Amino acid sequence: MSLESTSAPRPAGEAADYLERRALRRGSAGWVLLTGLGVAYVVSGDFSGWNFGLAEGGFGGLAIAMVLMGAMYACMVFALAELSSILPTAGGGYGFARRALGPWGGFLTGTAILIEYVLAPAAIVIFIGDYVESLGLFGLESGWPMYLVCFAIFLGIHLWGVGEALRFSFVVTGVAVAALVVFAAAALPDFSFGALDDIPVDTTATGASSWLPFGLLGIWAAFPFGMWFFLGVEGVPLAAEETKEPARTLPKAIRWSMGILVVLAVVTFFAAAGARGSAAIQEAGNPLVEALQPDGEATALSRIVNYAGLAGLVASFFSLIYAGSRQLFALSRAGYLPRFLSLTSSRKAPYLGLLVPGTIGFLLAAVTGDGARMLNIAVFGATISYALMSLSHIVLRRREPELPRPYRTPGGVLTSSVALVLACAALVATFLVDVTAAFIALLVYVVAIAYFGLYSRKHLVAKAPEEEFAALAAAEAELARD
Repeated sequence: MSLESTSAPRPAGEAADYLERRALRRGSAGWVLLTGLGVAYVVSGDFSGWNFGLAEGGFGGLAIAMVLMGAMYACMVFALAELSSILPTAGGGYGFARRALGPWGGFLTGTAILIEYVLAPAAIVIFIGDYVESLGLFGLESGWPMYLVCFAIFLGIHLWGVGEALRFSFVVTGVAVAALVVFAAAALPDFSFGALDDIPVDTTATGASSWLPFGLLGIWAAFPFGMWFFLGVEGVPLAAEETKEPARTLPKAIRWSMGILVVLAVVTFFAAAGARGSAAIQEAGNPLVEALQPDGEATALSRIVNYAGLAGLVASFFSLIYAGSRQLFALSRAGYLPRFLSLTSSRKAPYLGLLVPGTIGFLLAAVTGDGARMLNIAVFGATISYALMSLSHIVLRRREPELPRPYRTPGGVLTSSVALVLACAALVATFLVDVTAAFIALLVYVVAIAYFGLYSRKHLVAKAPEEEFAALAAAEAELARD
């Protein structure tokens, strides 16, 4: 039994000690907490960001983009539900792709996920700072001291323990969801169909109309903004090693999370655009508050939604830190990244897996202050991982049909094929929205690939759960050939 795939055999005790120093706290979460985690990843996107898609595609273009991206996420999460029941480890997407696509596929998928979950918190902390300043809380201003305090407080809660962290996230997410319900109840009485398509039409665009003011291409350009209603829900499987009965719990939590997010997306989108008009909110930093203030005058309800928007940002910021730390932990434990990053504390928290990406996120926020661009980079990484995870489901269904599957994806490979095609379309759409962000993400990806190709692929840890699972598949295939 070897610890390292390219080294001489080591004693079994040494391999056991390696994994013991990299163990998470098991059984800390049930399906309810995990459902809350899935919603927490995404809920900030309901409060802001999606509305910029109105400036790209108009109401009709963004509506079609939201439906298509919702279909992509729905198909993908059904595939992930099956994959997570097969391999319930902290590696999540990396582990699935490692089994299906080999070490290169695992690394490419894990790196794409890591880009998403390191960049997104850096963007959201900037939005938190802007929210605090706009609300006039204690006279605080947005800037690096605010970002530092946010990272310090929420990293501290994560270091305290996963159970405490997930319960905190669940409570804050509940506040944000309740506020969305209050918003919808307040905005829907003022709903008007005529307000939905009030953006001026670009008559030079192909296929332009009042519903598609920027033509057919506007639908495609709105894809990344349609994703904001769901971006991050795929992170639920990263909690696998800290979950009670993961093979049963993860699929249930993933499906419930997606169902809740679909309802919130539809209600928020129609209520905001129909109450105030698409033109009025297309460039608003706080579209829900804008929708409740037709005369520009703050009301009691608009103030409630404004404060709750801050809760939504905190929930997503907090949960995305969690997701990034677990993906980094799994990649490090298996040797794809430096191994010391996967060491855990006495409370079974991957302290360096939290502190290192947290430091990077803080520095990016403090130096650039450009939250929108960082979110676009995160979306680029996300779409690559979606394509590779969907492909992994297809490959495993074709190559290993007899693999035990406690949960099976409805529609099988047809479902994951739809997710794959739409993910590729969304990847191309990122170049339509922000080509600079796409190329920055591509550059980071190339540097990571060089590191893996030149060094870490020769130093993988064979006893890491994801690597051992893949090795078992190879051994079974060899026996079948013999």
